[in-house]
Parts: sequence; C-alpha cells; structure tokens
Amino acid sequence: MTPSAEVDYSGGVPFDLQPVLTGDILELRPLCEEDFPTLYAVASDPLIWEQHPEPDRCTEPVFTKFFRGAMDSGGAFVALDRNDGRVIGSSRFAGYDEANSEIEIGWTFLARSHWGGAYNREMKRLMLTHAFRFVRRVVFRVGPHNRRSRRALEKIGASYIGLETDPRGGQAALFEITHDVFTGIAGTGSV
Repeated sequence: MTPSAEVDYSGGVPFDLQPVLTGDILELRPLCEEDFPTLYAVASDPLIWEQHPEPDRCTEPVFTKFFRGAMDSGGAFVALDRNDGRVIGSSRFAGYDEANSEIEIGWTFLARSHWGGAYNREMKRLMLTHAFRFVRRVVFRVGPHNRRSRRALEKIGASYIGLETDPRGGQAALFEITHDVFTGIAGTGSV
C-alpha cells in the first residue's frame, strides 16, 4: 500500500481517529473494553517495558491506568495478528492539531513474539498512510533511553528533533515524519 496521491490538508474531512486498518500481516481495530484481559496478557511481560520511562506498566494497576487512558483517548487500537487473530499489542493516535496539520502516534507496544521489525513496520505504515490523508506531520515521543523504540522509529524514516519535557515533568525524545518524507520512502519498502 502506498500513500494516497490525493491529500486534503484543508480540514474538509474530519480525522477518523479509529478506522479499521488492515495490512498483510496485522489488523488494527478500535480498542474496546472487552480487550483488557487479552491485551493485559501481552502487556504483563516485564521485558516489553524494561527501557520504558514507566517500567512497571507490566503490573495490573499501572496497566489498568494506561488502558483507561487509551479508552478515553478515542484514538487507540488493538493490534491483531492476521495469521491467527491473536491480540499482539496496541498503538494510538493522539493530539490531533488541525491548525498545525499534525498528529502524534504513540503508546505502541507489541508482544515480544512479534518484535523484529515486520509487525511494527506494517503498523506504522498503516497508521502513517491513514494520517497523511489529513495532516502534513506526524510526531512520536519516546523515552530518551528507550533505544529499542528510537531505533524502530529511525528504521521507518523518522527524524530525531530533540528532547522536550513531557507532561509528567520528565524528558521525551521527539521524532517526526512529514508527508513529503513518507511519500518518498513509502515506495522503497522501508515503511
């Protein structure tokens, strides 16, 4: 799938924060309350969170708060492996800024069985392709010491912008991909 050649930045069509996005190996669908047990089963692996600013997200009380935030965001997805239908992770859109033609993709995690590039790459490709129908810039914020996430973003063509203070008062590494950059790399298979 390549990004649409027709991009409407005018704001004439509202940004759909939770479409169903289907690729070759995974599907993203809107997160719902019934997903909690299966998503927590994935998220309870402490190695997923070892480089994350909130490494105790593998515990049920902390994950419950994360899940509630995902539900309240109105932009969260559950990721399903298309080979067997299993829940393998989550991601979300947030912070849509129509005036600046920008949205954030984040809060992404995958089961360790699905690490290694193909699933994350397809997830981001699906989300970026959708986002660039509406915006010119997508941003990502990751923990400054989360080498795994930073590498994954670099692999899909995101550029490091710098450090910023996050809402909790900590630091976040800010990355971006613009529509023009994405259009240039989408055909290469990098995303």
